[in-house]
Amino acid sequence: MIYQFKSEQFLPITMDTAWEFFSSPGNLAKITPPEMDFKVLTHLGEQEIYNKMLIDYTVKPLFGVPLHWQTEIFMVDKPNCFADRQLKGPYTLWEHKHTFIEKDDGVLMLDEVKYQLPLGIIGQLVHSVLVKKKVENIFAFRAKVLDQIFKKHE
Repeated sequence: MIYQFKSEQFLPITMDTAWEFFSSPGNLAKITPPEMDFKVLTHLGEQEIYNKMLIDYTVKPLFGVPLHWQTEIFMVDKPNCFADRQLKGPYTLWEHKHTFIEKDDGVLMLDEVKYQLPLGIIGQLVHSVLVKKKVENIFAFRAKVLDQIFKKHE
């Protein structure tokens, strides 16, 4: 079964600021819950994302078990949106589209995630018991941190 998660958040920043922050893979650790121990393994420096870019991470999504995760940036439309997909990791499918819509006083950021777990019916059970709430909590944490980071720009 393919699941979908969507969220939106208004940020009082410019499109350029939004793009600069979200297109830098190094900033992902800043907006990921600390208990997930998210670490970017790929040495990117200040490099902006580009189509077909591969990024390797370690992350502890459940029970403190470290996993290797590799994503590929598969669509870039600067400064409006970009999308990534998991190539290696815990999901059968994980695609995340990041969209930025310019508003008079800031940017509306939309996140759309499509994901699927392995193991058929067992995966569906794990989703209903653990994963759905975990995904929601990750994005709730992200929203809270982004509010704190960009409050200064008001």
